[in-house]
Amino acid sequence: MTVVAVLGGPGAPGATSSALALLLSWPLRPGRRVLLVECDPDGGAVLAGALEGRVEAVYGLRNLAVADRRGLLAETLWEQLLDVSPQGTGERLLLPGLTDPAQAPGLAYTWEPLVEALHALEPQGYDVLLDLGRSGANGPMAVLPRRADVVAATVRTTLRGLSAARPRIAALREDLDAHGTGSDGLGLLLVAEGPYPESEVSRQFRLPVLGALTHAPRTARVLSDGGDTTDRRFIRSELMRTARTTADRIQDLAAARRRRLGGPQPVQAQPVQAQPVQQQPVQHALPPQQVQAPQPVPPFVAGPVSGPAYPPPQQQPQQPYQQQPPSYPQQPYQQQQFQPQGAGQFTGEWPIRVEAPQISYAAPYIAPPAVPQPPVPAPFPGQPGQPGQGGPEGEEVRRAR
Repeated sequence: MTVVAVLGGPGAPGATSSALALLLSWPLRPGRRVLLVECDPDGGAVLAGALEGRVEAVYGLRNLAVADRRGLLAETLWEQLLDVSPQGTGERLLLPGLTDPAQAPGLAYTWEPLVEALHALEPQGYDVLLDLGRSGANGPMAVLPRRADVVAATVRTTLRGLSAARPRIAALREDLDAHGTGSDGLGLLLVAEGPYPESEVSRQFRLPVLGALTHAPRTARVLSDGGDTTDRRFIRSELMRTARTTADRIQDLAAARRRRLGGPQPVQAQPVQAQPVQQQPVQHALPPQQVQAPQPVPPFVAGPVSGPAYPPPQQQPQQPYQQQPPSYPQQPYQQQQFQPQGAGQFTGEWPIRVEAPQISYAAPYIAPPAVPQPPVPAPFPGQPGQPGQGGPEGEEVRRAR
């Protein structure tokens, strides 16, 4: 199995068209298949471009976010694939991308389980192409190029394209060396538009050239905007011929890198006879009503694999519930009795009547404090007109009486 990540850049439009050219020209031995996954966070372009809107946008990458949260990523993956084989043989499949860039944050935690599920397709004989677009190597999506066998950076051989690609490729090389399996799987996928030759570009970037696609706008328009991919002129065009040569180089580089890392080599599939399907240019690879149960031998037609991509989580046996830990004895239950205090006395009659004391809600009367009165002053001893007092005036009063 080979996982190839195709990366674009600001000065190199056409990463999706290059990935589609590799998908249609990928060499397949009997029993082998190739799958293209549109991982561009800016949105997919194949449904409205190469497929000309003939397939509704109900299938695609956006449905995998909810499936991953429910633990059904491997099963849902097969329901989203489209068969884009020119003869409808189910050998070249497509997972459409996002329909809105706002859907990309919802897949932040799905990229890593997705790449694990794609690597688990190795026993079924699948090669995987990842279209990362222009910004698919940053943020949570950085796990995709790190786990890929080969990373192909699309670069146009013009001064503007080379200048824009230099800092991005340098940052990608550092990231692969620090967090990936090494930058020896990084290479250049040139679009021969400018005057600079392959050898000069390889020397300046210090990277191998995986291939140089011919700059043919008329032929590339079939990949970007739709057209007849079964036409002999398209199949024998210079663009598709250079795409086949590039695919061979990528497979050789991936095999050499796996031998160096000690990983498993691609599985040699046994030739089998494919089941006949309807001759349609585009059809759903696996309609929901045709989902088959897992088989011991993986089928070689569009449909489910022999088993889930990764085993389901094992359920732990449920422990019986115990009301009380056995560390201490269970205490007998005692019914509490209500004993009123100061609420009244029991009269001994039935029904029970309780004579409660009368409670007055009137405010208690509080007498105001007595105000001390000043003492009455005694009259002046010699003051006239006061009876019983001495003095000449008092004596005259007594005589008059």
